[in-house]
Amino acid sequence: MKKISLKCWKWERWQIILSVLVILVILFFFLFPKSPKSPTVISSIEEFETYLNKRTDDFNPPGMSFVAIKNNKIVYNKGFGWADSPRKIAATSDAIYHWFSITKIVTAIAILQLQEKGKLRLDDPVIQYLPYFKIQYPSPSSKIITIRDLLNHSSGLPDAGFKIIRWIHHDGELSVNQTDMVKKILPEYSKLAFEPNDHTQYTNIGYMVLGAIIEKVTYQTYEDYIRQNILIPLGMYHTDFVYTKAIEPDEAAGSHPLFNRYTPLIPFICWSYVREIYHKQIWLKRFYNDQTPPTGLIGPATDAARLVLAYLNNGELDGQRILSKESVTLMTHESYIKAKKDDPLVYRRQGIGWQIYRNSGRLVISHDGGGIGFSTKIELFPEENLGFILFTNNTICDCSEIINLAANLKW
Repeated sequence: MKKISLKCWKWERWQIILSVLVILVILFFFLFPKSPKSPTVISSIEEFETYLNKRTDDFNPPGMSFVAIKNNKIVYNKGFGWADSPRKIAATSDAIYHWFSITKIVTAIAILQLQEKGKLRLDDPVIQYLPYFKIQYPSPSSKIITIRDLLNHSSGLPDAGFKIIRWIHHDGELSVNQTDMVKKILPEYSKLAFEPNDHTQYTNIGYMVLGAIIEKVTYQTYEDYIRQNILIPLGMYHTDFVYTKAIEPDEAAGSHPLFNRYTPLIPFICWSYVREIYHKQIWLKRFYNDQTPPTGLIGPATDAARLVLAYLNNGELDGQRILSKESVTLMTHESYIKAKKDDPLVYRRQGIGWQIYRNSGRLVISHDGGGIGFSTKIELFPEENLGFILFTNNTICDCSEIINLAANLKW
């Protein structure tokens, strides 16, 4: 019998491993969920609904809830597909989703409320409120970071990147104190990526610090302040930071495509959160975000619509005022960071919370939310008193593609 050398055997083993990997890559490429090609023009709401039904039939996303607002009232709201396909729960307009980063708009509103109450000023240094806010500035002459810098992402604080995906916890586990979390993680992010106020670079860390400031000046938890000063006054009774008894019946389960370039990371990042695999989707168990000020709200698109209605009505809804007209103007038209090459006719700027655009003559303010299991978006056209909310239960849904079609319809 011919003797096979150890070196030859190792080489053959690696050939087999590489061949298997190539086959897996090819399979992933062909099995990736493919969205139906978006129409370039949609002429009616009926055509729009047909397209959304096609998307959910293809499980991209499995479910979604869409709300349109025009002239201070909801003119359309509807759910499509499945809130939880394995359990045969249909998505309605009241389905409950993680908001993820759209929570930042609520946090920004809370900070402006506190300025109106005289509890702080946007141009106050952060360290005035948080003595442990010890930052490595690029130079001795660097501008001191202010609350405003955190709001418009111009502080220079780095972002957490993919690490933020690990900052979640299971249902039934203790919630995280926001001030304690900031104190714990801040040293890791204390070296600034650029000079404060030089330009803008999105960072969740900055909004975590804003949550700690809210707790400092109100002597409340961040979550309780938001409940008492924004959610309850606006009648957003099905939105919270936890799944309450009121919202459990409409809960949407998060999902992620089984065949996707990020799927191989799931066993290393959040395998304990996988509930089951069904219809080429990984369905997730209920979970909570540890960092609530940038990403923590949970609720339906219809509640988000109440926030939008108040915002488009200069801060007031049904006799309840959450912001002054001046603060709404500040968020919508002022205190933004321009791009390096700013065009007054076509631009993208970072405002207080909102991203601000001018495109084809239309003023647009928007914010996306995205993370494991859910994708969301709010987009407003303040000069037209028009707004859209789209919440979905899939990691990779392109919400902008859908809202862009809706924005060109007559509502």
